[in-house]
Amino acid sequence: RKNSSQVLNISGQMFFEWNKVCDAWTTDHRFNLKYEYADTAPINITSDFSTYEAYDGTSLNFNSRRKRNGDLYQEIRGLAEIGEESTTGEAEYSMPQGLVYDLNKGTLFPMSHTLQLLTHAKDGKKFYNATVFDGSDEDGPVEINSFIGSSVNAMADVDPNSGIDVTLVNTPSWNVRMAFFPTINPEAEADYEMSATFHSNGVISDMLVEYSDFSVTQKLVALEELEPESCE
Repeated sequence: RKNSSQVLNISGQMFFEWNKVCDAWTTDHRFNLKYEYADTAPINITSDFSTYEAYDGTSLNFNSRRKRNGDLYQEIRGLAEIGEESTTGEAEYSMPQGLVYDLNKGTLFPMSHTLQLLTHAKDGKKFYNATVFDGSDEDGPVEINSFIGSSVNAMADVDPNSGIDVTLVNTPSWNVRMAFFPTINPEAEADYEMSATFHSNGVISDMLVEYSDFSVTQKLVALEELEPESCE
C-alpha cells in the first residue's frame, strides 16, 4: 500500500473457475476479503460473480451478489448482446432495472478479450487496446490498454509441493501490464492498473493490482484442471 492510503491492509482469498460447456465459456469468481482501515472498524466483503459467454463472443449473461459484513448491498444481473455484423450492441440490466449501455462495434466480452490478448502475445505483438464489457459492476464498458512484455519462467516462483498442478503453469508466459479506463468519462485517469504473469493457457500465476492510494498482491496457491462438459 502507499503511505497516503487510509487502507492499512487487505487480506483474503479469491476463487476463480473457468469452464468450457457445450456452447459457451462459463466463469465463477468468488471473493472473501477483509479491509482494515486506520480509523474505522474492519469490513468483510464477500462477492460471487458469474458469467456465461457464447463462444462466438456475441452474448454475455452476468450475475453478481456482494455482501458487506454479511449484509447484501449490491446485486447485478443482465444480458449483453452484440452481433457479428451489427454496428452496435446493448447491455441491459435486469438488476438494477432500467440500466442500459450501448456497446460499440468491436466491444469484447471478457473471455474474448483474454483470447485476443493471448493471440497478440503468441504473435510477438507488444500492444493491444480493446473496449471490454464484463458486467461486474454498474459502470459499463472499460477501455483496456495492454503492454505485453518479455517472456518469463513462471515455474521459478511455483512451490512444487503446493496445491498447484505444475503442468498448467509450465507453459509459455509473459509479463503483461494493463490499464483500465472508464468509457463513461473518457478524460479520466485509469481506474487502476494491473501487472500479471499471463500464461498461454489463460492462467494468471501472479498479479499486482494498483489503485490510486493502495495496491493488492495476489498469489496463486492452488490450481487444478476441470473436465470439460461432454456434448453430443
